[in-house]
Amino acid sequence: MIAAPQLTAMIVEDDPTVLGVVSDYLASAGYRVKAFADGASGRRALAGGLPDVLILDRMLPGVSGDELCRIARERDDRLPILMLTALDRVDDRIEGLEHGADDYLAKPFSLRELLLRVNAMLRRARAPRPTAAFEVGPFRVDPVRRTVWAAGRELLLTAREFELFHYFLTNPGRVVTREEVLRDVWGWNFGDPSTVTVHIRRLREKIEPAPHEPRHLLTVWGEGYRFATAGETS
Repeated sequence: MIAAPQLTAMIVEDDPTVLGVVSDYLASAGYRVKAFADGASGRRALAGGLPDVLILDRMLPGVSGDELCRIARERDDRLPILMLTALDRVDDRIEGLEHGADDYLAKPFSLRELLLRVNAMLRRARAPRPTAAFEVGPFRVDPVRRTVWAAGRELLLTAREFELFHYFLTNPGRVVTREEVLRDVWGWNFGDPSTVTVHIRRLREKIEPAPHEPRHLLTVWGEGYRFATAGETS
């Protein structure tokens, strides 16, 4: 029997304690770990090849985690990327996701939660993609190219925004809670629901003619969100 190849986790973190603890924990979980203490070293490593999963401290000196995330995402739009951040405000943490990260953890964090997030990202990345383009209301979606068009204009969505919008497009008319979105889109069984709130707001800014008066991505007060294909007033 041929053994399955060992997955490679690359971590770039300038705090030596965090770098050492996370590296040891992932190694004990069966990952082959490549650890780097600064952004410049991380950038050189990425130039030599991508890992199976990438873990980045956002606030690196010199070459930032945001820049490393952008470099990696341009090379592979399915590479699982987890951002570590010490910033407290949700909007600040979400900025890392806008650079292409799939997920984030705020410091201090549980090592077990980090491993669960990494494993969930890998499962999503390896899941088969739908291939046929389809239309819902005024939107045309190409799952292979991961693009969305409306009125002849391509909507410039991040990887996470595409996944979130695709989820609503394939569940038209159904009210979904923030917890359901976290589970089905992020793969989290627990987490901060405000992450969904921020992503919904930013997605509306790209898909709605009047984001403060949405006609497609509607809030159902006290319950969650609903996608309306024909456009309604909320």
